[in-house]
Amino acid sequence: MADRVERLQIPFSAYGTDPYGVSKRHLIRIFTAARFFYRHYFSVETHGLVNVPPRGRAMLVGNHSGGIAIDAAMVYASMFFEMDPPRLAQGMAEKFINKFPFASLWSSKVGHFTGLPEHAERLLEEDRLLMVFPEGARGTAKLFRERHSLVDFGTGFLRLALKTKTPIIPFGFLGGGDALPTVSNAYKLGKRLGVPYIPIVPYWPPVPLPVKLEIHYGAPMVFEGTGSEDDEVIQGYVDEVKASIKRLIHHGLCLRRGEPTASVHFGDEDRDIR
Repeated sequence: MADRVERLQIPFSAYGTDPYGVSKRHLIRIFTAARFFYRHYFSVETHGLVNVPPRGRAMLVGNHSGGIAIDAAMVYASMFFEMDPPRLAQGMAEKFINKFPFASLWSSKVGHFTGLPEHAERLLEEDRLLMVFPEGARGTAKLFRERHSLVDFGTGFLRLALKTKTPIIPFGFLGGGDALPTVSNAYKLGKRLGVPYIPIVPYWPPVPLPVKLEIHYGAPMVFEGTGSEDDEVIQGYVDEVKASIKRLIHHGLCLRRGEPTASVHFGDEDRDIR
């Protein structure tokens, strides 16, 4: 694990930290724990990794589901365990995490910062890999029956991609809603505890189930512009990204069910699967 952390293309200092405070020691610990869940508990399968650039700025943009951010953790792990050289997918954390000192500290030490535009822009300008879920907490709040759907996307990520000339790598995540099948959300209780909601599942204890998870990375999407375009233009681009993610989810579901599916662009792995 330490060898893979050393191979990350991040300017660590002699003290093992980067300019943002990301720590080698914390990364080794978090990926050691993540390896069990990624390799064994969820047996994650990844497809289309050829679409993720091995270096340079890029934005991973995908769907959210599953009550808690299981998808974010597994995408984070996939970039570290599957890419060669490994990459650190840095996420924009929800602001409520700052209310919890331990969580806030660990979040920053392993590369995830409060979801402010200036943080994201600086990371991209320094050629980092950014992980974005435009649905936000509304995405993880989906109920079991809604697990394969998409709710409204924010538009900030698209303006940021245009401003920083960053390619968007869409991905479809499957299985999050099966791992934690939410039947309702306790919003009032969540507010009292300082979080958006508490997911309610039909079993006890309410921990994620060991179901198989899949990540389908699609072809890079590059849009022309400066980020200052009219809302209608930006929304059109966002809709294109959303449609691409929807196709990736549908493609993955068809493969799971053994059903015919249209071709989905996976770079060098393009094919029609019948």
